[in-house]
Amino acid sequence: MAHSVILHIAGEPSVAGEVEELPKAADTIIVVSNPRQKDGKDLHYLDNNVTKVIWPLNKVSFIEILDGAGDEKIIGFVRD
Repeated sequence: MAHSVILHIAGEPSVAGEVEELPKAADTIIVVSNPRQKDGKDLHYLDNNVTKVIWPLNKVSFIEILDGAGDEKIIGFVRD
């Protein structure tokens, strides 16, 4: 199950993305899928076709874990 997170990286704007599992105490890196700014825009320092980024945890100040309540629900056309 993927977790939606916001990474706060020292000296950089916050990064939103998804992680397959949360980092453990012994981990030194975090792998983030679909990295983007909090507002959904691309990160200026990543190539357009990047889908995963590995960040060293010593550069991350803290990680916010978002609950699934903010996910959009897709409602299709319903006909009576």
